[in-house]
Amino acid sequence: MLSKNLNVGQLVEAMCGRDQGKLFFIVKVVDEEYVLIVDGKSRKLNKPKLKKIKHLNVSNFVNEKVKNKLSNGEEITDSYIRTEINKLK
Repeated sequence: MLSKNLNVGQLVEAMCGRDQGKLFFIVKVVDEEYVLIVDGKSRKLNKPKLKKIKHLNVSNFVNEKVKNKLSNGEEITDSYIRTEINKLK
């Protein structure tokens, strides 16, 4: 129920845990309660963080470049993720 408005490439902010206050991109919607998130620094693409949606502050912004690369299976790097997040700060 919670994940109906979530998309790959959507910007979120962690509200709980050691990642509190950090920005992330959603790389996969697992189910109605969980998503996988990355920031390219502490949470890299090869080991994304499984996070409950209720512990995230979900923004309306979806980065189309990140979304398209992840959806099409194109090569994407952690430095690219970091750069896109830094553009938004």
